[in-house]
Amino acid sequence: MTESPTGQSAVPGPGFVAGCVVSTWLDVTPAGPVAWLLLGHPPPRRPGETTGCVEAGLRSIAAAMGLRRVVESVPYVGERLLIRGPITALDYGHPACLLRLPDPGPRWRAHLTRGGLACITLGLDSMPLGASRDAIDTYMRRSAAAGRALVGATGVRTR
Repeated sequence: MTESPTGQSAVPGPGFVAGCVVSTWLDVTPAGPVAWLLLGHPPPRRPGETTGCVEAGLRSIAAAMGLRRVVESVPYVGERLLIRGPITALDYGHPACLLRLPDPGPRWRAHLTRGGLACITLGLDSMPLGASRDAIDTYMRRSAAAGRALVGATGVRTR
């Protein structure tokens, strides 16, 4: 991973984010619907990839988006989602590319296009591919309790 002129790690490009695990879902709560976007990375599996370099890449993405540990409230990190026709993408802070999300479904997209927000959660610990909903819930609870989940609220970019 390269460093920016300011000495911080540069936001990783498409090669790194192509290996990320992305999950989206819509919870219906007594306070109303909550859209979720979970971003993580499986255990290192490519030549030269280590747990340390994966975490550094995830931390640079979190820093670029303004994600923070949950202390009292979830910070608003700006309009980072783009919905154009059937494509939904996340501006994760890279200057030249976006992260295309797997189809989040019509209810998730409708919630956001009507002005709702999504909670981005970035997990720093390894996340298995193909995890069940229960495994994701356990992962999020464990990561948040350990300070290993970074969050932010975002909406849809209209311009």
